[in-house]
Amino acid sequence: MDWIKSLEKFLGEHENLLNTLIILLTFIVLRSIIFILVHRQIKEIKRQYHWRKAVSYLLSLITLFLIGRIWFQGFQSVITFLGIFSAGLAIALQDMLVNIAAWFFILWRRPFEVGDRIEINHQKGDVIDRRLFMFTVLEIGNWVNAEQSTGRIIHFPNGIIFKNSLANYSKGFTYIWNEIPVMITFESDWEKAKQILVQIANTKVERLSAKAEKSIQKAARRFMIYYHNLTPIVYTTVADSGVVLTIRYLCEPKTRRNSEEILWEEILRQFKQHKDIDFAYPTTRIYRDNLEGKNPKNE
Repeated sequence: MDWIKSLEKFLGEHENLLNTLIILLTFIVLRSIIFILVHRQIKEIKRQYHWRKAVSYLLSLITLFLIGRIWFQGFQSVITFLGIFSAGLAIALQDMLVNIAAWFFILWRRPFEVGDRIEINHQKGDVIDRRLFMFTVLEIGNWVNAEQSTGRIIHFPNGIIFKNSLANYSKGFTYIWNEIPVMITFESDWEKAKQILVQIANTKVERLSAKAEKSIQKAARRFMIYYHNLTPIVYTTVADSGVVLTIRYLCEPKTRRNSEEILWEEILRQFKQHKDIDFAYPTTRIYRDNLEGKNPKNE
């Protein structure tokens, strides 16, 4: 029949397009089935995410290779095909090529993982996704104190890691040093206040030091990190309005605000019991010789 002949002619003329559509459809169906199986077999969200990413990357590479073999039948070598493909991208899509190269760099060198807290280009956040052209973070800080989440999602092109320095809170040494300045008046018993702060710090955060010591020993195998004292310490300085006692201690990056709350609540409770310790704040003092027992100036 005429319509059968017409269909055969159409399929013959558009065989490559038809095979491409079949491969794409197979890719979509196969990926959906694997995603369903992963969701049923793996309950942990983080493992589900890594499995979905691994499956997507593998199937995408296979699909790209098969489609390339269809449209470039004269090039049987995978290396030849990828070389031509890369050369085309280098000419037409330079920015996208940089992002792809950065993606390979991220997978190879692993400057950060999903779940890490990082800072790049003066923006901080927790990494929640990595893709071929970009990675995504959940913003922290900005107008929110103590580096807690703002709720905003920021998308960075992968190529930004080649242009800006990257700070990783979670890679290597997984703790950060945090400081809490406590200012008391000059008239307060600063030595007693310092003893109280040392006791509070040792009681509330000493348990982190044992874990931090193991973490730093592990990090020292890869990075040149040396800390001789991992226990909390209180430093004494003088400011315009009083004596500043600064508590310095180790904490996990994502528990910074909680640790500060615990310490401050205990500080308020302890200082309340001592009348010879008062918090300081900026004040203005009026000085008069005759009222403060000073000798009158010679006329």
